[in-house]
Amino acid sequence: MKKKSPPAKAENADLERFGRLAEYNRRRRFDVTPEPAGKLRSVKNQALEFVVQKHRASRLHYDFRIEHDGVMLSWAVPKGPSLDPAARRLAMQTEDHPIEYNRFEGVIPEGEYGAGTVMVWDHGTWEPEVEDVGRALAKGDLKFALHGQKLTGSWVLVRTRPRQWLLIKHRDPSASSEDVTAAKPNSAVSRRTLAAIARSAGASAKQLAQAEEADRFSAAGQPAE
Repeated sequence: MKKKSPPAKAENADLERFGRLAEYNRRRRFDVTPEPAGKLRSVKNQALEFVVQKHRASRLHYDFRIEHDGVMLSWAVPKGPSLDPAARRLAMQTEDHPIEYNRFEGVIPEGEYGAGTVMVWDHGTWEPEVEDVGRALAKGDLKFALHGQKLTGSWVLVRTRPRQWLLIKHRDPSASSEDVTAAKPNSAVSRRTLAAIARSAGASAKQLAQAEEADRFSAAGQPAE
């Protein structure tokens, strides 16, 4: 006899204990993926973290995350951050991630949500340039400063429609016309390329080929297909 799936209500009730990380946990099978299980972190009076993860999933993109209220608010930036104030980079808001995800560098197996190679492209701390972050997010206009290895200075996230934002660099001494994703393509923590990460993590042949292709296109300053 075929076993019945557990009722959806029971599944939802189980996920409710994860609060803002319920969607993150719902999308992942932690007995398959090496990604960290999501747990809320208590809010402490210390420097806030940010991370940018270079991710070759169905396509190459950059996941921009900033710590707020015990989770990492997350946006997928298809073309990656730009130091040029004239460049307005599309940033699609995704599910909140656990702070532990900031250290994740490896391969999400084929068949899993977000399958592909993940690199910690940049990391550091951030500070709001507004009095109330929650209010700024609700308004859709969050100004902040980054203190990373590759990204520094003043930035803004502007919402243009539900879940769709623009990531824009402010004009300040750290602004530049340099394509930072092409000039500094490797990991900020391991100095590895996507292909090196994929190879060491036992990626499939398809995933390794995709990572190698992304490395070539990144170095040329072109988007990988």
